[in-house]
Amino acid sequence: MDLPFPALWLRDNCPCPLCLDPGSGQKLHTVADLDAELTVTEVRDGADGTVAVAYSDGHRSAFDRDWLAAHEAVDEAGDGRTEAGKALWDHVEPPAAAWEEFRADPAPLLRHVWKTGFALVRAAPVEPGTVLAIARTFGYVRETNYGELFDVRVEPDPANLAFTGRAIAPHTDNPYRDPVPTMQLLHCLRDAADGGGESGLVDGFRAAALLRETHPGHFRMLSGTPVTFAWGRLRAQRPMIGVDEAGRIREIRYNNRSLRPLAGREDELAAFYAAYRAFDALLNRPGAMVTFKLAPGDCVIFDNTRVLHARTAFADGAGAGDRHLQGCYADLDAVQWITS
Repeated sequence: MDLPFPALWLRDNCPCPLCLDPGSGQKLHTVADLDAELTVTEVRDGADGTVAVAYSDGHRSAFDRDWLAAHEAVDEAGDGRTEAGKALWDHVEPPAAAWEEFRADPAPLLRHVWKTGFALVRAAPVEPGTVLAIARTFGYVRETNYGELFDVRVEPDPANLAFTGRAIAPHTDNPYRDPVPTMQLLHCLRDAADGGGESGLVDGFRAAALLRETHPGHFRMLSGTPVTFAWGRLRAQRPMIGVDEAGRIREIRYNNRSLRPLAGREDELAAFYAAYRAFDALLNRPGAMVTFKLAPGDCVIFDNTRVLHARTAFADGAGAGDRHLQGCYADLDAVQWITS
């Protein structure tokens, strides 16, 4: 029988204990260790669901037949971080679990985070620093210049619009960092007694997919034009819509507050702003946003490379409400590790 793989591919992926460490599953050779002129000398079907392969260097491999079949096709889902591995939504009921249930086994709720982009932990302790304990149930806290955690509340001399009573439009956090924080957690210590301050989430992947469907030229513009995001001395240049080599949507960076002026000819800038406005309209279209009010003890966990978050203004207009959240950042690979 013939196999649709080159000899070097087969030899490099041999699963025997001489080639693959049984403990770590890592290869014990490099590609330079293999004969560049290697050929397959024999292929036999085994009775135990395996395929036996012999090579011109004298080595022999036994491959699982289903494993070989799975690798004949292109992996459409990629690494699971693109749109191909997600459930896109216009509006969805927030997945939620109680703190004690989540702490005992975080995997079920985190599968929603991996697939849908967000989830809620309910009734966690209403104590400062709890958000760090929630993050550490599944991974490590990513420390930034804000520290391990940051407070989100109205301040008399705010350095960020998040620390005012204004409404905050849908955005991703820290697009001026590279790498950008991939996971974000926000834990409520006090809600706004005077009203307002509701949280909102939007599926950026869904909006980008709609833009590609309805305005492919705009999609190409936003996925192919690097823009500069900056705050203080931090700066990163990336497209608003990040795609992988296969063109699948992989990352959204969207924050009008930290976007810097784009350079270019007048016609190029006009085309960019047409695309920018079209994407913004899709992010803010009726029914796109999931809106909820965090009660003390509630914590929202979301994928900051996909889900945009927002906040309504405080009812008094000046932002003198009592609302106090604590937040931190973590890494998406920790969610992938637990849920895969």
